[in-house]
Amino acid sequence: MSLRIHVIQHVAFEGPAAIGDWAAYHGHTLTSTHLFSGGALPRTDDFDVLVVMGGPMSVHDTSKYSWLATEVSFLQKTLIAGKKILGVCLGAQLLAKVLGGAVVPNPEREIGWFPVKRNMALPAIWKQRLPESFLAFHWHGETFSVPDGSVSLGASDACLQQGFVWMDQVLALQFHLETTAASAEALLANSSGDLKGGGIWVSNPDQLTKGVQENGAALNRLLNKLLDSWLT
Repeated sequence: MSLRIHVIQHVAFEGPAAIGDWAAYHGHTLTSTHLFSGGALPRTDDFDVLVVMGGPMSVHDTSKYSWLATEVSFLQKTLIAGKKILGVCLGAQLLAKVLGGAVVPNPEREIGWFPVKRNMALPAIWKQRLPESFLAFHWHGETFSVPDGSVSLGASDACLQQGFVWMDQVLALQFHLETTAASAEALLANSSGDLKGGGIWVSNPDQLTKGVQENGAALNRLLNKLLDSWLT
């Protein structure tokens, strides 16, 4: 079955990356709204799945990015419509906010390739979808509390909340499974300032690039397995 997938993008350099590759392989339709350039959000009837990407801004930056409030309202409508939503990084934080969680600074900036340990209390279906431990790509400085009615996905050593699932309708990932060589290069080109003055959980550009070369294929395979099971 072909799905109509709509992507919300907050900045030009954080697009769907390997999510787009997965959609193309399966013959799904992929459309997008570029909020950073004034793009209009669709009607909820016009898509089956919503994907909310990352970005360097905070969910609290509504005075600087007026479209954030509009986006929060749109996410609420999408939830009510019963559509599945995947949130990545900022997208996950926005979904946490919409569902009643708190978004706060993480004790550490986490940028690099670090393992995520799956929550052993996850429902059985999610234990089939995610291994007990897996290496993921991270680039964030904030975190969130798990909203009521949700189950934590897992944790890393630097961040206690790496995602959550809500009623099998929402999948929120603090980390990135969609990362490709091109998307990592775009992040480095546009957000290298995030690496300055970092702690032990902030990698250097060479480590980030080498990580994509060594781990990118396995990362995208995990993404494909997860989307295959959850969406199709």
